[in-house]
Amino acid sequence: MRYPFLALLATGPRHGYELKQMLEQRFGSVLTPLNAGQVYTTLQRLERDGLVRGEDVPGDTRQKRLYALTEAGRRALREWVAGPAAATRQRDEFFLKLVLAGLSGIADPRTLVERQRREYLIALRALGERGSTNDDTVASLLAEGAALHLEADLRWLDLCEDRLIKEGSDGHRTDG
Repeated sequence: MRYPFLALLATGPRHGYELKQMLEQRFGSVLTPLNAGQVYTTLQRLERDGLVRGEDVPGDTRQKRLYALTEAGRRALREWVAGPAAATRQRDEFFLKLVLAGLSGIADPRTLVERQRREYLIALRALGERGSTNDDTVASLLAEGAALHLEADLRWLDLCEDRLIKEGSDGHRTDG
């Protein structure tokens, strides 16, 4: 959450709770709600790294802090915005689990694929339910993007099942 916080602070100083509210309001129910601990831990790290400056609010007995972007934070934000996001997932946890569980014999690859497929279908259904009640363009686009990724993941599971299970988890054909 460090870069989203930097982006929100680019418009002016804010309290941690304001940052949390802004993200939740802007992205709606498609963004997993943030807990306060995560917000303040992230802000402390940003402050430690010199990307934000926190100041106590004078006279506030709740120890509220107001956070502002530093010049180093502005540079980091510009670099983040200018750079592309990673396009591939070369270290996909499920894929590692599938190959290594099959290789070691600790789990049936078909069972793992079916379990993962159910997880993706549940997530896809939940996105559809959330997206159908949301008129917010940003939240709707985020939900639709997540749904497209899940649909691609489902197709990829079909490939994993076809190739790894038919060929064996080590990638070599087992049918001679």
